[in-house]
This record gives sequence, C-alpha cells and structure tokens, in this order.
Amino acid sequence: MSNNANTTTLSPENERRYALITANLQEVMRGDIIRDILPRRPLKIYWGSATTGRPHAAYLVPAMKIAQLLEAGCDVKVLLADLHGFLDADKAPESLLEARARYYEKVFKAMLRAVGVDQSKLQFVRGSSYQLTPQFSRDLLRLSKKVSVHKAIKASSEIVKTMGEPSMADGIYPMMQLLDEEYLDVDAQFGGVDQRKTFALANDTMKKMGFKTRAHLLNPMVPGLAGGKMSSSDPKSKIDLLDKPATIRQKIAKAYCIPGEVDGNGILAIIQRVLLPFSALRSPDGNPSILIRKDNESEATEFCTYHEIADAYASNLISPQAIKEVAEKGLVMLMTSIQDDFAADEEWQALSCEAYPSQTAPQDEDLKAKKKAERERRKAATRDHLKMNNSAVSVEGQQH
Repeated sequence: MSNNANTTTLSPENERRYALITANLQEVMRGDIIRDILPRRPLKIYWGSATTGRPHAAYLVPAMKIAQLLEAGCDVKVLLADLHGFLDADKAPESLLEARARYYEKVFKAMLRAVGVDQSKLQFVRGSSYQLTPQFSRDLLRLSKKVSVHKAIKASSEIVKTMGEPSMADGIYPMMQLLDEEYLDVDAQFGGVDQRKTFALANDTMKKMGFKTRAHLLNPMVPGLAGGKMSSSDPKSKIDLLDKPATIRQKIAKAYCIPGEVDGNGILAIIQRVLLPFSALRSPDGNPSILIRKDNESEATEFCTYHEIADAYASNLISPQAIKEVAEKGLVMLMTSIQDDFAADEEWQALSCEAYPSQTAPQDEDLKAKKKAERERRKAATRDHLKMNNSAVSVEGQQH
C-alpha cells in the first residue's frame, strides 16, 4: 500500500526500479518523494538496527529488502544504532556497545554476501559517530521543544521495551531516530511496521525543524516459530543465524504451523519474505519461483507468487510438512554461507564471545549436548555403583 503517491510519469526502467524498491512491503509512506527523485538520481535510503540481541533469521527479511534496494540502484546506508540499543531498556550495556556494533556489521555483511549482491553502494555508519557531537545534541534539544512528551512516548511504544513507567530514554529514542534521517543525508528510511508511529511523527515534525520530509518504507514483522513476533529474547521463537543445520531442522519441525491457517504462520512468512525474494534475485529474468510438493503428488509444483502458495495452503493442497521442508532447505542454504564466513573469521568468533558473554554460542550447542550426555552417563554409572554396593552389603548381612 502506498499513500501520497502522485502521478509522476516514469520511464519503463524507472518504473521497474520503483516496483523493486516498493516490492514486498506492507506500506509505503510518501511514495511520491521516491517517484520524483528516480528520474534525477539514485535514491538515498537507510535502514537502522539497534545493536541489541544476537541477530536471528528474521533479519534476513530486511537483508532481502536491502538487496532489492541495491539491485534498484539505490545508495544504501546501514545504521548500526549502538546508542539506541543502550537506550532500549539497557539491552546493550555501555561496556558492550563497541563489540556489538562490530558483531552486527560482520553479520549484515555476511548475510548480504549470502544473497550475492553488489555491496559497492552500501555504507555502514555507527550511530555514535555523529550522535555524540555538539551539533546533534543542539538539534536534539531544538527538537525536544517541538515534540510533546506524549507524542514521543507514543512513537516509541512499539519499539522500546518499557518495564513499568516509561523513562526519559523512551522519549529520546524516537527523536534521535528522526534526526538520523537528516544526519545521514537520505531521501527515505526503511524499517519495520512497528516503527510506523515514529515515521508518522517524522512526517509531522521535520519541516518544523527546517528539514525536508522523507519517504518511509514499512516492512511487515515476521511471526515467530511459536507464534507471535520472532524475537532475540525468546529462544523458542527464533532461529539464530549461526544455528547448525540439525538445530534448524529441529526448530522448524517444532514450529507452530496449523494446516490451512495462513495468518501468523511463521513458516509461510519465511517463504514469502525471504525465499521468494531470494529466488527472484538469483533468477536471470528477476521473477521469483519456488518448488513445493502438493499432497498426493510425487513431483513438486512450481509457484511464482506468494498468493498462489497461500491459496494452496489455505485449501489444504499443501501440508505443513511440505512448506517446512522448503523453509528448512532454503534457510540451511543461506545460513551455511553465513556460517562458513564465521568459521573463517577469527575476529568474528572472538567478537561473538565478547559481545554476548553470557550466552552460549549456537555453534557450541553440540559440545554442550555432549557434555550434558557425559554428565548423565556419569550419574547413571554412580547410581549403578551404589546399587551394587548396597546389594553387596545386603548379601553380606544375610550371611552373618
């Protein structure tokens, strides 16, 4: 859906670029801004991520969108929002800000390499590189006079995790995000639909600051494997980008996936938001396609749109097992590339421990399982030994 879209006539090539820029989104705010820019120069756009929990499979969704934006010739900036992570209920302690920002950059670059896109027009920017400057602080104070406390807290209500009464940090968070658009010198911002209130605040406020209004691209949120939102804080809802194939298969096998139920289906969301766009990027003609086996058919059927897949699933022509097999195969392929990069990068491996010292790295899960099995074996051996001793004592007592 797009609002404020004008009737600017574009060349066929620019229409193709606009379609690619706005593909697979839930909403486009001020699409007219994008259409006005495309005939003149590349669109400048950014996507930001607070460097909090360990990135998981849902991050492949913005990665696919970034790949599409690069394919459309956009100049893309990725904001590593380290200070936003610090403000968000202290999800990123100050002592870990540097390590987590570096970890996130490693992850995002590996994801985009897995997709196979040209990263020459991609730039990574650390939020703290400009958000701590005197000029930014001055503009933040100016902005605080133009935004009410109510509007600021409302804008962050679906982004920031608030425990009890909102803190001042909850209101500062979205106002810094508004200024990010100006300091990153972009025409548009791409983010999740949970940021819509912040984007709406930007549309209402930036002109009051003497800044230009930007377009906003809203990506839908990916349902978790157990229902609800996929979240770093809920291990049951997510697949970590460093999970091994066996772990991925196990998690997908247990995923919430009701036959015929499309809404809230995390497996279908992975196919729609990750695997279909990925197939289009790899296709010579840019058209998506995916093979899924229908019930009672030995050969897989080619699907070219998500609507075809959703309709077939809703009609029970496709089983949960069939779409789980497709999701598993696709994710294992993408994540194997990411994990190969991780295995070859000693700095990244060290960062994993430094950035998340209290978490067991996914790549160590097999070792953890082996240690647990060894502990259980020793306990069993001890129990057997005690039983034998007790039996011996009992027999000896009977002999006396």
